[in-house]
Amino acid sequence: MEIAVLFGSMTLLLALSLPIGISLGMATAITLAYTNSVPLIMIAQNAFAALDSFPLLAIPFFMLAGALMSYGGISKRLVALAEAMVGAVLGGLAMVTVTACMFFAAISGSGPATVSAIGSFMIPAMRAKMYDDDFAAALTAAAGSIGVVIPPSIPFVIYGVISGASVGELFIAGILPGIIIGFSLMAVSYRVAKKRRYPISQNRIPLGRAFKEAFWALLVPLIILGGIYGGIFTPTEAAVVASVYALIIGKFIYGDLDFKTTYDAFKDAVLVNGATTFMIGLSMSFAAFLAMEQVPAKICDWMLSLSSSPVVILLVINILLLIVGCFVDNISSMIILTPILLPIVTKIGVDPVHFGLVMTVALATGFVTPPYGANLFVASAVSGVSMVRLSKAVMQMIAAMVLCLLLFTYVPYISMALVWALR
Repeated sequence: MEIAVLFGSMTLLLALSLPIGISLGMATAITLAYTNSVPLIMIAQNAFAALDSFPLLAIPFFMLAGALMSYGGISKRLVALAEAMVGAVLGGLAMVTVTACMFFAAISGSGPATVSAIGSFMIPAMRAKMYDDDFAAALTAAAGSIGVVIPPSIPFVIYGVISGASVGELFIAGILPGIIIGFSLMAVSYRVAKKRRYPISQNRIPLGRAFKEAFWALLVPLIILGGIYGGIFTPTEAAVVASVYALIIGKFIYGDLDFKTTYDAFKDAVLVNGATTFMIGLSMSFAAFLAMEQVPAKICDWMLSLSSSPVVILLVINILLLIVGCFVDNISSMIILTPILLPIVTKIGVDPVHFGLVMTVALATGFVTPPYGANLFVASAVSGVSMVRLSKAVMQMIAAMVLCLLLFTYVPYISMALVWALR
């Protein structure tokens, strides 16, 4: 009965359009008041205990690093490099958009941030070259999802904190899948460009010059990953280093960061982190109550009673994650579902790092699935294209991403080869 009250009240509060963090906290409070078995102070205790975590400090600093890089002129230099590399291909600007999103993903860790930073340049550029508005915005939204797969990734940090998996190994596991998703979106772009006869980009700067101008930006992922795997610093310390580095190159090398843009970058990071931290704290209280009621164990036993086949169980979990991603944001879904699903997959022999990658890719697809689709909202705001048109145009990108998800799920070698080599 307690579980019915918990999930029923949460569903009702979400239906009333309350923020996800408040809905989780209030649902937990209502259930505790109904049962009278645990004092309400448990919510505050678990929320503060969950936030008292050194690895979680990586989140605000990666957010700050991404904001500083966006305001510091790094985005436009990455776009120029991408155009010099792939602009000569049929539908070159679409290819540039995907490539630039892959570059920015390696320094931001956020899907919506990637869409905003790259979309503000590329959507108008594609529109000027007679690309259809809905395709340009939909492609940018889909490519922005790579921001949470290619390291550094904020969802990877959260999953690592909840599951106990190594954040460093999760970062490594995301490299090749992120690249494959990017190439799959490029294939979709080429097919659409050929069908609609989109032009080839003509205003490219030489590759050498583009690489020279983007050189300092390209060092960011090398510093982050090299420092982590070289044993120089932890993922949290890497986030701090990335923030300081972004501030230095934006101010003193590129010269695009002045007092106002620096202030705006810090303000954006603070606002987003405030909402995220509030949500994480109350989500962890919700997860703690689930653990007390042994909900994950009960769901695990129920799913294993349906089938003992890992293929079937993983398929069911992927379908669940894709459905949840349509309605709940990536971070909240990760916090709520990890304690429930991780015991199931470990019982069938799935590596926690591999499952973290699969879960992240599935929920990243939710960034572009209506009706929630955070990336769709950002792309709509940047492009002015309605959500209805975007939702139709993005379907072929979603199909490509789902195929990639199934590939990563059933061929663990793709994500785990580098991890196994470094273990």
